[in-house]
Amino acid sequence: MSIIEEIKNELEKPRHSRPLGSGWLSGSGSILAGLAGLLIVMVRFFPQTFTMPELAMIHESGYVTVFLRVVLLLGYVFALISILLSRNKVLGWTGLLISLVASLLGSMPATAVGQETQALYFGLDYFIVNVLFIGFLFVPLERFLPYKKEQTVFRPEWQEDMFYYLVSSMLVQILSFLTMGPSILVNEIVDMSGVIATIVALPFWVQVVVIMVATDFVQYWVHRAFHTFPFLWRFHSIHHSTQSMDWLAGARMHFLEIAVLRGLTAVPIFTLGFKPEAIQVYLMIVYFYSSFIHSNLGVNFSLIERFLVTPRFHHWHHGSERAAIDINYATHFPLLDWLFGTHHLPKGAWPKKYGVAGGGVPKGYFKQMVHPFKKPEK
Repeated sequence: MSIIEEIKNELEKPRHSRPLGSGWLSGSGSILAGLAGLLIVMVRFFPQTFTMPELAMIHESGYVTVFLRVVLLLGYVFALISILLSRNKVLGWTGLLISLVASLLGSMPATAVGQETQALYFGLDYFIVNVLFIGFLFVPLERFLPYKKEQTVFRPEWQEDMFYYLVSSMLVQILSFLTMGPSILVNEIVDMSGVIATIVALPFWVQVVVIMVATDFVQYWVHRAFHTFPFLWRFHSIHHSTQSMDWLAGARMHFLEIAVLRGLTAVPIFTLGFKPEAIQVYLMIVYFYSSFIHSNLGVNFSLIERFLVTPRFHHWHHGSERAAIDINYATHFPLLDWLFGTHHLPKGAWPKKYGVAGGGVPKGYFKQMVHPFKKPEK
């Protein structure tokens, strides 16, 4: 067995064979911290290539260096704990090695942000921020408050979904460009000055709520179209092909579906004159909310699930049993499904299995990228 296979087997160990105190959690944490440190070092070496202009302020503040040291320190501490506790010490030693390499590279002089301009960039720093903050929030929650207790943190196909997460983050500039296209077209055709004046006068938090309602209405119908029309469904079926739900599952989306969905959803955001600060708050909510509704959280949200989409509500949308087909399209407000006849949330029940009914979606990122363009099998 190769070292890669051994690490993979250790990461994907079933829950009963990795109890607290076994060194599994600290070993996994050491690898994650070491890899995060390595990626941060890459961003420091190639800031013009791997940083988003919107995050330049963070890089220039000096906090990145402090953050790198903290992350690498955690990598060392977790690795040593894992080596002390584990019978199979492969996770701990691997995390220690990655942290050591990141430390050696991190001690070399970094390139200053803004020394040169570059038209094309890849959002590696955006990926790091997303994975570290969203991942470090949901991984412990799913560990201690899971719906499916037997599901591992590193469940089958987690590598695919992490790769989707990476690709969509790295292509953030291209996706942003495609997202703005429909909004620019609408602004050219329709005079929205009267509506914009009304929106601008609204209080800040009212604007945030209006954005959420407007985008959810658009997204509801776009989402429903992807389920209704066979050609669009071939793209969307990739998102539904995941057979285990967790915070990473929402990342599995075809590149073109992301462009269409974001582009049309962005129309009310960028044509109605909302304040930039309100848009930023909305985007922060969306990134968190996507992970939340896909997560493997078994918390009872009965008090709010009539008004807000919860994991149980969205899990039914991903179910592969007959009762779960073509339901629960809303992302934030279940009221839309109530109004348009697609609401399904039986009391206390969860779907028994997930995925595309009947299968048909291949495994692997690159096979899934070309899948919608292939002739359907009869």
